[in-house]
Amino acid sequence: MLFSTGRSVLARALSDISANWKQSGLIATYCQSATALRPKKAKSQRKEAQYFSDAKRVRAIGGKGGDGCVSFLQLWCNERAGPDGGDGGHGGHVVFQASNDVRNFNHVGSVLKAEEGERGNAKDCHGKNAKHTVIKVPIGTIIRNAQGIIVGDLAQADLMFVAARGGAGGKGNRFFTTDKETSPKVCEYGPNGEDFSYILELRSMADVGLIGYPNAGKSTLLNALTRAKPKVAPYAFTTLRPHLGTVQYDDHIQLTIADLPGLVPDAHLNKGLGIQFLKHAERCTLLLFVLDASASEPWTHYGQLMHELQQFGGRLASRPQLVVANKLDVKEGRENFEELQRRLEKPVLGISAKMGQNLEQLLRSIRKEYDRHKAQERALR
Repeated sequence: MLFSTGRSVLARALSDISANWKQSGLIATYCQSATALRPKKAKSQRKEAQYFSDAKRVRAIGGKGGDGCVSFLQLWCNERAGPDGGDGGHGGHVVFQASNDVRNFNHVGSVLKAEEGERGNAKDCHGKNAKHTVIKVPIGTIIRNAQGIIVGDLAQADLMFVAARGGAGGKGNRFFTTDKETSPKVCEYGPNGEDFSYILELRSMADVGLIGYPNAGKSTLLNALTRAKPKVAPYAFTTLRPHLGTVQYDDHIQLTIADLPGLVPDAHLNKGLGIQFLKHAERCTLLLFVLDASASEPWTHYGQLMHELQQFGGRLASRPQLVVANKLDVKEGRENFEELQRRLEKPVLGISAKMGQNLEQLLRSIRKEYDRHKAQERALR
């Protein structure tokens, strides 16, 4: 009794302290002062880059049912003891299960086939049922059929979707025994399992998506902020598949940053990677525009990027966004930075991903915008 009373007194005291902190703004100050933890462990020496797969087309095939058996029991004292053919086992299902253990579809094959059921045997021995093939997918996976219609939404952990059912086991000749037909010589073949095609999509790909023209320095920025290893080279090229990295803050919040393929003019008309790129960007919570400040008239790049997002439709252009001007370590970049700020008429953060300039401030700005977006979502609920 004394223990419960002391616990209630402690709870009231903590609630009073929390109320005083909220009034004085200490809690808000703590949330804003969260700093990113820089990775201390060295990156792996693997040469191949790990890309991120947020959409996958798969074919699910259920397992074939086991065949029934035609058999007649023969004993030493009775050579015609009657039919004893067993039934075949059921084929396995193909099942998608939402799990916290996976983050993308890199491990999911293009053809998913379940095991077949065992055939029946003599002496009324039924075949063994096949095990179901369970494929773990990230939480928030949307499953579309071949016509593009959403047939499954795995929004919570451990939710399952049966993609293809296995065939039932065939009946043996013992099943067909009747009063009139005492020696049937027929059995059933196990039917094939279901065969369907699906498109797996992630509802949320990353918290932050890097958007910009090719060679704006997106891969260099992701390489500097996280432990990801996108390709970085001193010559012109563009990323073909998204790469993902994680930034951890000192209050145990982790934000994922995606390096998306470069956007080109008329992408909404499916030029370049086109629609594929815009679908990647659509699954990001916060859009980070990376502009090449050393380019000729870099202020026109932001307008062209926004034009492509608006032409794509939906709420993509209205997503929360930040604008950074990269390559301030180059003379042309420093000269264009002030003009870029004046023409855009919105906050522009100048950085140098190659030299590490203003990266800490960028991480603070990302966290601040992310917290404000989450607070707005909670208020709307």
